[in-house]
Amino acid sequence: MEIDLPDVLAEVTAQFERYEKALVSNDVAVLDELFRNDKRTLRYGGGENLYGYDAIMAFRAARPSAGLNRRTDKTLVTTYGRDTAVASTLFYRDSAPGKVGRQMQTWIRFPEGWRIVAAHVSMIDEPKDPKT
Repeated sequence: MEIDLPDVLAEVTAQFERYEKALVSNDVAVLDELFRNDKRTLRYGGGENLYGYDAIMAFRAARPSAGLNRRTDKTLVTTYGRDTAVASTLFYRDSAPGKVGRQMQTWIRFPEGWRIVAAHVSMIDEPKDPKT
């Protein structure tokens, strides 16, 4: 298996960046598009466990649109072959000093394009050692 084929890495990175832009601007249509429309798609969030596309869509529709700005760090996208990828990033919000968010997404290429099939978001206290 080839890891990080340049063309595949560029495709997934572009989709990840599109997701990030949609997230902070609350572009629900794009966020809905980028999650796989399937009952097996899941998203574990900071305070919710969402099973299935419909639950994820409902969460996005009800989420407040204020306070979504954040900055990311240590973003890593890794592709496996031509059709699978994992994207990970740390994020920081001014509204949560001393905390660091962690986000991971599993992306799969389908005929309609790259889609997230699993996502996990959590917050922890910012580690004292900047290397961790």
